[in-house]
Amino acid sequence: MPTFSRPLHSALRPYVTSCVGYDYVLDDPHATHHGLPSTGLTVVLSFPEPLDCGWLDTADTRRHWTMVAGIHDRPALIRTHGVQCGMQLQLTPTGARRILGLPAGQLARTIAQHDDVGAAFDDALHRQLADVDWGSRFDLLERHLLHRLTATERSSSSPELSAVWTMITTHHGAYRIDRIADDVGWSRRHLRNRFIDEFGLSPKRLSLLARFDRAHQLATDGMPLATVAHTTGYTDQAHLNRDWRAFAGQTPRETLGEFPSVQEPLP
Repeated sequence: MPTFSRPLHSALRPYVTSCVGYDYVLDDPHATHHGLPSTGLTVVLSFPEPLDCGWLDTADTRRHWTMVAGIHDRPALIRTHGVQCGMQLQLTPTGARRILGLPAGQLARTIAQHDDVGAAFDDALHRQLADVDWGSRFDLLERHLLHRLTATERSSSSPELSAVWTMITTHHGAYRIDRIADDVGWSRRHLRNRFIDEFGLSPKRLSLLARFDRAHQLATDGMPLATVAHTTGYTDQAHLNRDWRAFAGQTPRETLGEFPSVQEPLP
């Protein structure tokens, strides 16, 4: 069950933090996969079949050829039907403005289709990507993303909000919110309101999500869960497990047992 990756053009680094292709054939057509919250926006381009996806805690599900998930703090559920093939990108909030042409807050806690993001990922791009090999897919997608940088306005959030976002995500939620507010010279209420408008989550909620995101990365890399808990500031492994269940909808071991990803050279 391989995944493929290739570094994108350096001009895209502030906007796209990861880009992978995946091609899974599963023994169980009823297998499901949990789409975990993270501090980025997720874009999925699915082929040859649409992605069957909805929120874990609801019965609603839709099929998406192109899906954009805003920053969210609850898990999605993906019904695989035994096959999963496509490309997945993670965008920063600045990437949302430059590539999608929308502030991240406008898409927060939503699962949107290509109709909701206009020309950012349209049907024509999807058809082109579906009809070529993996190397050409990465080439086409990179050219498209670079074009989006020139096609959208150079809008950005305020310097204060960008600074707060960087403090929270760089330090994985370790900063106290009152200290952050003091650093930017705003009251906590003003910071909270402005932050939610721009990013869709409160600074406190993003801090918790950033810590979980870091814990998930470390655990995926093979760090023992007790060490992960200590490294990321949880009081103990039980605290990590509670937060993990809240964000992922399952235990750490259940999450880590899903879809073992084998990196392979790009064909």
